Amino acid sequence: MRSCCGSWAWGNERRLGASISERAMTVEAIIARWGIAAVFAGTMLEGETAVIAGGLIAHQGLIAWPLALAAGALGSFLADQFFFAAGRRYRDRPFVQRWMQKRAFAKALNLLERYPVGFIFAFRFLYGFRTVSPLAIGTSRVPAMTFLTINALAAVIWASLFTALGYWFGEAVTELAGRLRPSRQTLLMGVAVLSSGFAIFQFVRWWKER
Repeated sequence: MRSCCGSWAWGNERRLGASISERAMTVEAIIARWGIAAVFAGTMLEGETAVIAGGLIAHQGLIAWPLALAAGALGSFLADQFFFAAGRRYRDRPFVQRWMQKRAFAKALNLLERYPVGFIFAFRFLYGFRTVSPLAIGTSRVPAMTFLTINALAAVIWASLFTALGYWFGEAVTELAGRLRPSRQTLLMGVAVLSSGFAIFQFVRWWKER
């Protein structure tokens, strides 16, 4: 009887272990398949958080580091080009007019007048200027090709720095994980929760500042 019960319990444990392993592989497969698209979309919508998460996931070997960097750079570049085009073409529309009434908009134009090339290059690194700056630059007389060239270079450098930061953070997480010994699924879920939480916080802050 004991042998029968023991075999039944052992069989259940094996099935449970296999189920957990399959779920972990499913999470990894989803990240490996859609990770690049998530980094790209997240960079367009939010910014630094998505690129840092991309570097961290690349450290886990689920996506290639160069692809994470490229997705972050392209997402950032296209988002800024979109806001620049909106400012250039729709400056008289209510959407742009609301932004023009903000103090950050006036500050962005002031910095652009003082440091035209430097500000176009650096605005994505400045807190509070990430969205309003390309919109403000679009309403100015800066040539579209000048903005496109500087914006492309800045996007690559920006993405390189924050992807590297995420990759370095992955080193720290791996070292900590070696001490705590969580499962790979737990580690990935923790990263996802932290990234999502920070992204939601950034979105709420942006919504209030609209």
